[in-house]
Amino acid sequence: MTRTTPPRPLDVEAAFPALAAHRRTTTRLHPRHGLPGVGESSVAGPLLWPADEPWPVCTAVHPKGTGHLLSDVRLSRRIQEDARGREYTEEERRLLDGMSRGNHVPELRDDAPVPMLAVAQLYAREVPELVGPEGQDLLQVFWCPFEVHGDDRTIDVVLNWRRSADVGAVLLPQPEPPVAGREECVPNMCVVHPERVVEHEYLGLLEEELREEIDEWEEELLDEDDADEDSSAPPANYATYEEYAAAMAMARAEEPEEINYMSDLSIAPGWKVGGFASWHLTDPAPVDCQVCGTAMPPLLTVDMWECDGASRSWLPIEDRDSDNDPRVIDPAGVYLGRGLMRVHTCPTDPAHPHRLSFQ
Repeated sequence: MTRTTPPRPLDVEAAFPALAAHRRTTTRLHPRHGLPGVGESSVAGPLLWPADEPWPVCTAVHPKGTGHLLSDVRLSRRIQEDARGREYTEEERRLLDGMSRGNHVPELRDDAPVPMLAVAQLYAREVPELVGPEGQDLLQVFWCPFEVHGDDRTIDVVLNWRRSADVGAVLLPQPEPPVAGREECVPNMCVVHPERVVEHEYLGLLEEELREEIDEWEEELLDEDDADEDSSAPPANYATYEEYAAAMAMARAEEPEEINYMSDLSIAPGWKVGGFASWHLTDPAPVDCQVCGTAMPPLLTVDMWECDGASRSWLPIEDRDSDNDPRVIDPAGVYLGRGLMRVHTCPTDPAHPHRLSFQ
């Protein structure tokens, strides 16, 4: 099934023509639980990886046997999924009670090389915003599922670009680490439904005059909403509680959806390729290439939410009846940083080292 982002509630460039200089296209990936093949773009699916090529490994020194067994993480999620809408069986409770964080592989040394975890595979034919080395049409993303790397003690991400037509025999089965530092570092296997949408730059990075215009417009909308609420409030006295509840429900149904630049008109939530970076939790920070100094836009955004309460207008039309379903709202099951991680690459030379930013 395709996924279709609803039209924005306002033609923002018609309202603010200067925003035309601050537009960019992104590909929303819309991951959903499924069983992708090696020839498809996916999250945590099998990779088109040559049988005769070494798999990426983590060689950093850190605890590698202590945490959560990947097998437990996946079994726990299957049990929770199967039990949606009912009580756990005794067997399910027994299995869940037996899972815990611990030193599961004590013989695994801290300096031992362990396989990186396959996180995503993206084909340029499905994701036009992919910008890699010339002639290479496939991006494969890995990370070590322990947030202990570098001075900032974050996750370690590896990008691998290749020409898909050059791959012959595929490596099967594919390696993976036995343990993850946190369950939320392990993505669910998902098919993706790429969709291109237009974004507009983060409010705090717009020129001051344009930013002030948008702020004034939002304040006017709030004043109008307050006035409408006062004038349409239901009577204060009701014969029964049922009458009161019905009147309040009707009033809520008649309320117009609030429109906000950052939530509804600017930057799409969810896993995506390209587009703009949101700096909703921190001040905007430059992310420049450490080799050539060029500003590095986000290549891949890994987001906890497909949409949340503040960005519900971005929920695909096909999912409008499932807006409380965790398989729709949080399909990948990943939570990094404070919920969002971006991988930035150099537009001058994609082979330059990538950088990460978190929100």
